[in-house]
Amino acid sequence: MYVKIRVQTEAKREEIRQIKPDHFEVSVKEPAKQNLANKRAMELVALHFKIPVKKVKIVSGHHSPSKIFSIMEK
Repeated sequence: MYVKIRVQTEAKREEIRQIKPDHFEVSVKEPAKQNLANKRAMELVALHFKIPVKKVKIVSGHHSPSKIFSIMEK
């Protein structure tokens, strides 16, 4: 399954908000340097779907706030 993620970096608090069934907004505390924000966004998405982090991958948007994640089923 693919989901669209909009990542906000350097936020005061971390959260994940579901906008539509396949569209989320994720706020992370980490800066957008050295892949830190991407890794934390993947962790939050994995927690939301209750799956291991290794089942979440970034398909596109590595250097952009708008990303497409691949979520592998349980």
